[in-house]
Amino acid sequence: MPGSGYTYVCKLDVLKDGVPRRFEVEGVPVALVLTEQQVFAIHDVCSHSAVSLSEGEVDGCTVECWLHASRFDLRTGHPLDPPATRPVPVYPVRTDDGSVYVRATPRTEQ
Repeated sequence: MPGSGYTYVCKLDVLKDGVPRRFEVEGVPVALVLTEQQVFAIHDVCSHSAVSLSEGEVDGCTVECWLHASRFDLRTGHPLDPPATRPVPVYPVRTDDGSVYVRATPRTEQ
């Protein structure tokens, strides 16, 4: 997808359903999550305590921070449980011909 602002990240088949995986996209830590037949990209740092969300548990369209159990909506980045109160950025994802592409600019419709 040259010129589209999207960066190739990985082949779709390296993602396992419900298992977050950390990647770096243009210097930005991103957790990719395949769940509910979609790929989501969320900033891989919890807004409450700077730990990796890719080490957390996925349940539907949420990922839970392993340290303090705050859950974040993978679609919006909004926290669903305390202690986190600030959202984390989410990034646009495209899949094409078995490849996953992410734009490192956060979505603005949060």
